[in-house]
Amino acid sequence: MKIHEEKRAPNPRRVRVFLAEKGIDVEYQQVNILDSEHKSAEFTRLNPLQKVPVLELDDGTIICETVAICRYFEELHPDPALMGTTTIERARIEMFQRQVEFSLFQPIAHCFRHLHPAMEKLEVPQVAEWGKANGERALAGMSWLDDQLKARQFVAGDTYTIADITALIAIDFRKVARIEMPDELTHLKDWHERVSGRPSSQA
Repeated sequence: MKIHEEKRAPNPRRVRVFLAEKGIDVEYQQVNILDSEHKSAEFTRLNPLQKVPVLELDDGTIICETVAICRYFEELHPDPALMGTTTIERARIEMFQRQVEFSLFQPIAHCFRHLHPAMEKLEVPQVAEWGKANGERALAGMSWLDDQLKARQFVAGDTYTIADITALIAIDFRKVARIEMPDELTHLKDWHERVSGRPSSQA
């Protein structure tokens, strides 16, 4: 099997960190988005939506979408559990995972795509007003997450999960999107320092 990815992009990094936490080694094939390789006929056959990452299994089965790929590996390698072990754990982790995606990850991505000069040829049209609006949404999302982390060590509870991975990649990517983290978000800063110290964060 192999994963088609653009290593510089945030969604593929979510998969790499997830697999690193589980100690899973997979072959990676790079797709240069800035050179429009994701729009090639070869890649489009793998994913008609022309997005990375894409997991290609040995039998030719294709699995797209970040969380779907993570779910596949979670089912094959349930330990350590990054998506929960009980019904309530799975539900809560999924809840926080989605909230982080909508409140933080996506606004940061939209800010980057609509304001960064490097994305001018890929995000057509770039809408600066939308980028700026999402910068404000990202700040609100960081404030929300800081408040959540007052009561617990990790995003979804007492253990590190896929929700922490999504939040970690989002917070790291805000630097590329040129979004500053307010100094008063001390709980978020402490959490970010802890999770950044995990070996998987270097994946």
